[in-house]
Amino acid sequence: MSFIGNIMKNMRVSQDDDYDYDDDYEFDGDDDDYEPQRGGFFKKSVDDDIDEERHARPMLFTKKQPQPQPRRSMEVTMIKPTSMDDSRDICDYLLDGKTVVLNMEGLHMEIAQRIIDFTSGAAYSMEGNLQKISNYIFIVTPSMVELSGDFQNILAGNSDVNINGLNMRV
Repeated sequence: MSFIGNIMKNMRVSQDDDYDYDDDYEFDGDDDDYEPQRGGFFKKSVDDDIDEERHARPMLFTKKQPQPQPRRSMEVTMIKPTSMDDSRDICDYLLDGKTVVLNMEGLHMEIAQRIIDFTSGAAYSMEGNLQKISNYIFIVTPSMVELSGDFQNILAGNSDVNINGLNMRV
């Protein structure tokens, strides 16, 4: 017999380990007359203690939200990614509470789609926002920055907003 076979033989538990347990449980029926006692206003019942224990358990999974530091001014970061590795930097900027403008011009379509998918998932997980400004330009904001307006209409000139005074290249 092999060495492992000897170990298994010595470790084997006999089948008669449960001989002291009574398989024939007898039920009297005396419990039918049980009436719960009514306590006073300030008395707690055993059921109340069980309910409190259930509610007092800590949550196993809690959603961790980024806690941005209060700042005097918000910062906007402009990024022209060149590879999928830049998506991690984009997420780090979002976690720092910075708005990110992505310029995808000149980037291969598959890589640009992967970066947008990754960034969109990160923005969603931290309750941020991702908006398309033009065909190749996107803006990603953390949760404390709110975007309003229709960017595509504003840039196309179909809006009442005058952006001629802004130095903005798109």
